[in-house]
Amino acid sequence: MAAFLQQIQTELTNRTYRPARLRAVQIEKPGKPGKYRTLGIPTVRDRTVMTAAAMVLQPIFEPTFLPASFGFRPGKSPQDALEAVRKEANRGADWVLTADVQDAFGNLDHDALMEEVSKRVCDRQMLKLIRAWLRAGVLQDQGTTDLPSGTPQGSPISPLLFNIALHRFDEQWQHSSSRIGRLVRFADDWLILCRTRQGAEEALRRATAILGILGLQLNPDKTKVLCLTKGSQGLEFLGFHLHKVEAWKYPGRYYLQRWPSQRSMASIRGRIRELTNRKQVGKALDMVIADLNPILRSWGNYYRWGNSAAKLAMIDRYVHERLAILMSRKHGRQGRNWVTRYNGDWFRTLGVYRLSGNVRYGSAHALR
Repeated sequence: MAAFLQQIQTELTNRTYRPARLRAVQIEKPGKPGKYRTLGIPTVRDRTVMTAAAMVLQPIFEPTFLPASFGFRPGKSPQDALEAVRKEANRGADWVLTADVQDAFGNLDHDALMEEVSKRVCDRQMLKLIRAWLRAGVLQDQGTTDLPSGTPQGSPISPLLFNIALHRFDEQWQHSSSRIGRLVRFADDWLILCRTRQGAEEALRRATAILGILGLQLNPDKTKVLCLTKGSQGLEFLGFHLHKVEAWKYPGRYYLQRWPSQRSMASIRGRIRELTNRKQVGKALDMVIADLNPILRSWGNYYRWGNSAAKLAMIDRYVHERLAILMSRKHGRQGRNWVTRYNGDWFRTLGVYRLSGNVRYGSAHALR
C-alpha cells in the first residue's frame, strides 16, 4: 500500500498523472423495472486521488453552500430536508412545484461547472485535475464514450462537484426568487413550496431559466404543480409520500405528514420476498433471519421518521406472513398456518428485527 501511495504522489508531483476511463455499470432504478442509470466507476488509483481532492475541496466550498441544499453535506440528511418541507407547508405553503431534471448528473455543462469551481480555487493543477476527470470518458461494452457534459455518478468527487454546480441555482433562487417560494434541494431532488398557484407557476418558469444556464432541462412529463390545500394532493420526495392530513384534535386544520411511498413499500416487500422464497426452503431459519435483519434495520432506520407507524406495522406483518409460508413449505404443510403453528408468539421468539415501535417524530437532526 505504501508503494502504491508513493507512486501516486510521484505522478502528481511530476504532473504525469492521467486518469483512466471510468467503467460503466448499469444499475436498475428502484421501483422502475427495466429502467437503468449509468454509474461511472473509477479505478482504485483514481478513486484514491479523487477522495483526497474531495477532502481538500469540501471545507473550501461548504461555507458557501446555502441552507436550501441538504444533499451530501456534513451534518445534513434527507430527514432534515423533509423536515424543512413539513415546516414550510404547515406555515401556509399549499402549492408545490415538484420537478424532475433529465439526467441531472450527466447533463451538467462542464464550462459552467468549472466557472463555479474557479471562483474559489485558483490552483491551476487542481483545476486541471478536475477537468481531466470530467473528460475522462467511460468504457462500455461497445467501446469508449467521451463525456462532453456531466459528472458521472459513482466517483467520490461527483456529489461535491454536483453541489458546486447547483450552488448557482440555489444562489440565483435566493437572490431573485425566494419571495416566490421556499427551495428545498437534496442533490438533484428538489421542490419549491409556494403560497399560491401563481407563485408555483412562476417558480417553474424561473427554475427552468436558471437550470438552462447549467445545461439542465426539466422533464415536462414529471414536472408538476401540486395543491396541498386540505389534503387535496400529495407528493413523493426522497422516498416518502407527503400529504396534508386533518388533525383529529383540531377539525378543519391540516398538517403535512409523511410515510413511506408506495414505491418504497414495494421495494422492501420485494427484498423480503426474495429472501424468503422457495429457494430458501433448504436454508436454516436462523440463517434466513440473519440475512433479513440487516435489510429490515437499514430500511427501518431511514423510514422510521415522521408518521410511518402504520406502514412499518404492515411490513412486520408481511415478514411474519412470509416466514410462516416458508416454514409451512419446509414441513410440507398447506397454507400459512400462522393462526395455529406459526402465530404471533412463535414469530416473537425468532429474533426478527421489528420495525414497529421505532417511529420518531420531528427532525432527525434536531434529535442528534
